[in-house]
Amino acid sequence: MKVAIVANPRNVQAPPVLRGICDALVARGIEPVLEEESAKLIGNRGVERAWEGAEMVISLGGDGTFLNTVHKMGNCEVPVAGVNIGTLGFLTACTASDVEQFAAVIAKREHAVLMRAALQVSMTDQTGKDHRFMALNEVVLMRGGTGRLISLEARVNGELLNRYRADGLIVATPTGSTAYSLAAGGPLIDEQAGVFVITPICPHSLSDRSLVLGDGSVIELEPIQRHSDSILFTVDGRDVLQLGESSVVRVERAPSPLKIVRLPNHSFYETLRGKLGWSGG
Repeated sequence: MKVAIVANPRNVQAPPVLRGICDALVARGIEPVLEEESAKLIGNRGVERAWEGAEMVISLGGDGTFLNTVHKMGNCEVPVAGVNIGTLGFLTACTASDVEQFAAVIAKREHAVLMRAALQVSMTDQTGKDHRFMALNEVVLMRGGTGRLISLEARVNGELLNRYRADGLIVATPTGSTAYSLAAGGPLIDEQAGVFVITPICPHSLSDRSLVLGDGSVIELEPIQRHSDSILFTVDGRDVLQLGESSVVRVERAPSPLKIVRLPNHSFYETLRGKLGWSGG
């Protein structure tokens, strides 16, 4: 069995934890394959696309590292497991202290693989170039460097939903409901719910609230007027692009879900209690 490992090169905890993961896997007859930048952390040589030919990918870092790993992999459908040495770690399977247990579970193939819905997004930037993206968490349209609100028209399945005047607009998956959408006042959504959520960011109208809709919907977002101020576009908090004036951002469910590895008996609600500091156990 081959397991690829991608680590956050900027996390000072990464080198010792990376060595520990490799040792734990090798001790159980599993071959670790390190991505190039990750291998440099411990003075080894790695493989550029380490996930190709692997049965699993381990992302070593926090949620940001997990998302970066998923985007690097592109359309590769290998399951991804997160080992958290970051902050919240909503997407990760375990922490650095659980590495031995995690390696044992993998060796016995007792891990669970969850299917998480992703977004397929298309847009045109200010140069006229067309882009297509996959988003695990969310797509965001937001105001540029000025303090002015932006105006956006939102359509669902071709029908007008609303004309928003706000700092921005978020379209999030259930996975992304615990990220930026939550910070903007959106609802928490069960990870297996077949829905998306549209959440305005600081809307001008107090009646503009989050809307949950079925994930079979096609969402289109378009500037209402030609803005002298830029409208910025980002997917999963990654590269920021400027939206073209005539661009229509199209958001729909991606054809293939993302496969996320979990330890046995993992509970989404246990994660919520632990990460959000809820009572109840």
